[in-house]
Amino acid sequence: MTVRTHFLKLNTNKNFEIIDITSKINELIDIETGLISIFSKHSTSAIVVNENEAGLLGDLEFTLDNLIPNKFSYNHDRIDNNAHSHLKSFLLSSSECLPIKNNKLDLGTWQSVFFIELDGPRSNRTITLTIIGE
Repeated sequence: MTVRTHFLKLNTNKNFEIIDITSKINELIDIETGLISIFSKHSTSAIVVNENEAGLLGDLEFTLDNLIPNKFSYNHDRIDNNAHSHLKSFLLSSSECLPIKNNKLDLGTWQSVFFIELDGPRSNRTITLTIIGE
């Protein structure tokens, strides 16, 4: 069994941004079969799997903004004024564990892996990739 760790670094340009990281992950996979853990090391970001379709991605931003608007005075705002970003990340996920097959992510036809920035713009966002397999 082989275990490898890689790091992806991202810079984001907007307060809310969805970045397809599927191809960057596939470039780092160097095993035939196994599993990969994809973990964002930030409390105001997320890792999700879904379809890369512009309308759907816009709908996600619209839905999150309507569920958790940035117009209230949240308790956490007394610390750093980004409670809405933290609350949105609670609804999403900081990680995904996915299968690897034939030296790449074994995703469904329409699936992609996304990094979601909820409190940007930011530099040096770090995503840890832990690959386990043969």
